[in-house]
Amino acid sequence: MTPDEALRRIAFLLEWRGASPYRVRAFNTAADAVRNLPPGPVDADRAIQLPGVGPVTAEVTAQASTGAVPRYLARLETEADPGARAGWDLAAGSTGDCHLHSDWSDGGSPLQDMAGAAHALGHQWAVLTDHSPRLTIAHGLSRERLESQLEAVAAVNAQMGPDFRLLTGIECDILDDGSLDQDDDLLDRLDIVVASVHSKLRSEPGPMTARMVAAVRNPHVDVLGHCTGRIITGRGRPQSRFDAEAVFAACAEAGTAVEINCRPERRDPPDELLVLAAAAGCRFAVDTDAHAPEQLHWQSTGYARAARIGLGADRLITTWSLERLLTSRTGRP
Repeated sequence: MTPDEALRRIAFLLEWRGASPYRVRAFNTAADAVRNLPPGPVDADRAIQLPGVGPVTAEVTAQASTGAVPRYLARLETEADPGARAGWDLAAGSTGDCHLHSDWSDGGSPLQDMAGAAHALGHQWAVLTDHSPRLTIAHGLSRERLESQLEAVAAVNAQMGPDFRLLTGIECDILDDGSLDQDDDLLDRLDIVVASVHSKLRSEPGPMTARMVAAVRNPHVDVLGHCTGRIITGRGRPQSRFDAEAVFAACAEAGTAVEINCRPERRDPPDELLVLAAAAGCRFAVDTDAHAPEQLHWQSTGYARAARIGLGADRLITTWSLERLLTSRTGRP
């Protein structure tokens, strides 16, 4: 077990126990910091000099660097309930991420950096889903810019090698009538389409339900993104009101995956809706909605939530092989 593996496992077990997001994030941040340390013993005094590494994570790093199981990790594993193993196995089996952004829209890093970070985490694939034109605040991609991005993605894939592929995609706004904010012929060229509501989030339940049902039944849509639009940190934002049973039934019928959004401020859908979607027979995509490379490690929190309600890998498209993902064409005929 390498130091970064030990730190990420601690982060997962803390998440499983319900520790604060800040505490979980501290261990994931430290894991990023120590990932490129050379093999062999590392003194804690040396480790603590790395940005993002504190006294506790430095000790974990030092102990793991000798090949030993760190004492902190051993204690957490002893105290963990059996379900934690299932959650960790799901996270360890993750093959990809259906929702990440680059500096082509509102992300902070070039698409090649996002692809490299996903590859470094062990993913086989990841989907670039920058925003669609209507979301001007996020520098959404016009038709012309999205066509240019397709060429840029092809260039990155030519450099990445055969064991990783950056998939083409978009996070497409669901418009008021349930249609999508991009031309159908261009959507048809993409590997994965995530559809999300970003406007009029406080609409009455009837119109919001009709809007979402129309979108998830669209043959171009693969994933329903952050379905309630809620924000649970800072000043927050209440979740949208809609007939969840109707929306999730439509997702299950169409094969559209419901996103388990792992951003700490979202964690969308809420637990009660996640259970409802599972009961409806939906597929799920455990996605980070990452806007920077270091945010890709948030995915383990979504797998913990999936494991808690008994979801297995067969219903989590982010554990599927690239071939299965693209053959299934989730949500498409």
